[in-house]
Amino acid sequence: MKRRSILLALPLLAMPRLMRGAPTAVLEAVDLPQLRAIAVWRDGEEVAARGFGGFTPDRPTNIKSASKSIVSALAGIAIARGLFSGTDQRVAELLRADLPADPDPRLARLTLGHLLSMQAGLERQSGPNYGAWVSSRNWVRAALAAPFVADPGQGMLYSTASTHLVSAMLARASGRSTLALARDWLEIPGFSIAAWDRDPQGIHLGGNQMAMSTRSLLSFGAAYAAGGQGVIPPGWIAESWRPRTRSIFNGEEYGYGWFISRIAGRPVRYGWGYGGQMIYVFPGTVPVAIAMTSDPDQPSARSGYRRDLHALAGRLVAAL
Repeated sequence: MKRRSILLALPLLAMPRLMRGAPTAVLEAVDLPQLRAIAVWRDGEEVAARGFGGFTPDRPTNIKSASKSIVSALAGIAIARGLFSGTDQRVAELLRADLPADPDPRLARLTLGHLLSMQAGLERQSGPNYGAWVSSRNWVRAALAAPFVADPGQGMLYSTASTHLVSAMLARASGRSTLALARDWLEIPGFSIAAWDRDPQGIHLGGNQMAMSTRSLLSFGAAYAAGGQGVIPPGWIAESWRPRTRSIFNGEEYGYGWFISRIAGRPVRYGWGYGGQMIYVFPGTVPVAIAMTSDPDQPSARSGYRRDLHALAGRLVAAL
């Protein structure tokens, strides 16, 4: 494990030419104007990386909702450290001061697991509701005051407010900011959060507006691919990757902060940010991680761009 951690931090030029050749050839043929950078890791080492349009794999960029996978990792570590009772941790126990004056009884049943799997049942604060939510004076209270449109634990309702509540729970349970926890707990070689927006109360925005380089995102995915690298509990990785629900938008299964699918005939778990900020993890005997960053202000779902990135990930993993 230690050997993999050291190799992960090595520069690309130090990698064996045989390992770099095939994926590098795939990257040289890429023509996607929205794309900013790609980095590829295989079984302990970075094997290829490239920037596009003046960007580099080391330049920080907004990873958007790919940060939900990072918030999930922090929740798993918090459970291991005893800050949360488990995924059954009741939200109301930690955020009682932010509950509405006359709370819906279902708020008492809302758990950490519901938030991480996007099964809170509360009205979504992503998509058309996102702007009004982040314009509110207190994002946590606004999220908890949203009406229930389903019972907790029912269908998937993808909402950045859900992971923001996780960030608030982490801050409340620890007495520290979520960014401070991330910098302390996620001691992964090459991983670094450059910037992270906060709400009016100073709580870091769980699940959006986090900046890091493509290589940093790759380091995070590689830690998952390598079994946690002594940082992320292996049991939490397994729990995160167990299907909990299914997206109504793309039909794919979802765990705790990770989509679950197959690409190029291989199982894959991935985090996905709005503009095409992707962290792919291909588990297996020879694990692979691929990080991609794109223009965060351009859509990637309805435009078909996410499908193009999946296809590119497939070509890369097939070339390894």
